[in-house]
Amino acid sequence: MTLDSKSDNRVLLVEDSPVYQRLIAGHLREWGFEVVSLADGLQAWTLLQQAHSPKLALMDWVMPKMDGTEVCRRLRQRGACESYVYTVLLTAKDGREDLLSAMDAGADDFLVKPFDELELKARLMVGRRILDLQAELISAREGMRYSATHDSLTGLKNRGELMDTLRRDLARAKREKTPVAIALIDVDRFKAVNDELGHPFGDDVLKEVARRLRSSLRPYDSVGRYGGEEFLIVLPGCDLAAGLVRADEIRMTIGAVPIRTARKERAVTVSMGIAVSNSGDLDVERLLNQADVALYEAKRNGRNRVEPAGDNISLNRKLAANQRIQVE
Repeated sequence: MTLDSKSDNRVLLVEDSPVYQRLIAGHLREWGFEVVSLADGLQAWTLLQQAHSPKLALMDWVMPKMDGTEVCRRLRQRGACESYVYTVLLTAKDGREDLLSAMDAGADDFLVKPFDELELKARLMVGRRILDLQAELISAREGMRYSATHDSLTGLKNRGELMDTLRRDLARAKREKTPVAIALIDVDRFKAVNDELGHPFGDDVLKEVARRLRSSLRPYDSVGRYGGEEFLIVLPGCDLAAGLVRADEIRMTIGAVPIRTARKERAVTVSMGIAVSNSGDLDVERLLNQADVALYEAKRNGRNRVEPAGDNISLNRKLAANQRIQVE
C-alpha cells in the first residue's frame, strides 16, 4: 500500500462486508476520492498511527478485531500534537443512544445503513472542509510561532530563542558533565558596507553571512542573530581547543568568497570571541560576557580573527574604556 502524503482526497474505508466495500469504494472513486480499503479495525488503527495516513476515515461500527468506536476512542486519546482524523461511522444502529455513544467515543459523524449515496457524499465534503480549515489554522499557528522565534531578515533564530537554546544546552552539559562553547561573531566594518554600498546591500551581506554560518554547523549546533551585525553560535560538546578550531574554520568559510549581488561585490570578514562553560560551570550571562570581551580583543587586535576568553584578556581594560570599539 503506497500512501501519498501530498494527497488531500484520500479516504480510509474500513468495512468487513465485501459487498458494502465494493459499493462504497465505487462511489468514492466516482466522486474523485482516492480510496485506501481495509477489512478490520485493528488494521485501521495500525495504519492511522503512521505519519502520512489518510485524515478522512469512513468506518463500519462493528468490525473484526476492533470496532469503529474503539478506533475513534484511541484516535482522540493520542493528544493534540497528533494530526486530526475526521471519522464517519457507518452502522445499522439507528437509535438516539447509539448516536450519542458514537459521538462520545470520538466519532465526528454517524450514518445509518442503508444510506443515501448523496448524503454520504455531503458528509464527506463537510469532513474535507473541516480538515482543510484545520490545516489552514495549523499553518497560521506555525507561521506565528516561526515569526516569534526567528529573525525576519536572516531566517536564523532570534536572540530570545537562541538564549532559550543556550540555557537548555548549558543545563544538559551540567547534567552530563560536558563542555559547551559559544562564538560571538561580528561582521567587520559593517558600517562602511552600509555607507559605501547602501543598506540593501548591507542586508544582503547579513543574509549571506547567516547562510554561510548555517551551512558550516553540525546538526546539533545552533546559530542565531544576536543583534545588528552580530551573530551567536552555540557548540555543544566543544571545549576551548575544539571551539577555536571550529570557529576558525567558520571564519575562513565566511571570508573565502566575496559576497555578490547583481551589481555589487564586497569581501567580508568576521571577528569572533570564544568562551566555554566546562560542565555547566558558567551561567548564560557570564558566558556571554566572556565571549563579548574576547570579541572586543579580536577587533582590537586587527579583526578577521578568533580570540579565546581567558586570563590573557584584560577585562579591566575594556571596562575602563567604557565603550565598545566602533566599527568604522
